[in-house]
Amino acid sequence: MSKIRSLFFENQKESWRGQLFLALSFFVFTIVALGVDSLGFKAKYFDGRNLTNLLAISYFLIFFYFSGAYLKKLLFVMVPLSYIGELIFCKLLGFYDYSTIQIPLYVPFGHAIVYASGYVIAHTEFAKQMEEKLRKIFFIGFVLLFLGTGIFLKDYFTLLFGVFFFLLLKRKKWENLYYFIALCVIFIELTGTYFGCWQWKPEVFNFLKTCNPPMGAVFFYAGGDVLLAKIVFYWKKE
Repeated sequence: MSKIRSLFFENQKESWRGQLFLALSFFVFTIVALGVDSLGFKAKYFDGRNLTNLLAISYFLIFFYFSGAYLKKLLFVMVPLSYIGELIFCKLLGFYDYSTIQIPLYVPFGHAIVYASGYVIAHTEFAKQMEEKLRKIFFIGFVLLFLGTGIFLKDYFTLLFGVFFFLLLKRKKWENLYYFIALCVIFIELTGTYFGCWQWKPEVFNFLKTCNPPMGAVFFYAGGDVLLAKIVFYWKKE
């Protein structure tokens, strides 16, 4: 019995190591995957969209394999939920456009990878031990980020939705999880717009100025994360 138990805990350790490796590799993977889908890569080599699709789906499946039961459910639900979000914010509201008319296949899988990476990093020993200090650093950092882009880049979208982001965090008792996910979101937004994979409109709702990308976009990811957690919570209750 003790042998079975030790094997179980060893498997758990291996799964956690795999999750942590994938979460930390997210930043390198994002640059590679979006670089392959970039306009520059297409002009110099070939259209890398299908290769990026393959990379994102493969990375998602590997992450899914190493994840525990709860994270597996989060990943599973995140894919269709994020696709619905893309239809709303990209196609219906027109906040941003992709380099092609269609929403790339890799995008909903990419959203799931973003969430899982932030989730895993937020649950590391370092994040737990530094929880209070990180909460203060994150708060000051994001306030400066939102104010800086809002004032100097005239990104009024970020000023407005940055306030909503903090109101949401207040409701969630200032969980650092949302900050970690927001950092992953900012990284992928900056990388994607740099490579020309997508571009935010200069104005949303025909009056609210934005920059490319607006930092206030993290609010919509955070709101989606809250909805995701609720869906999985009710799934667990069944």
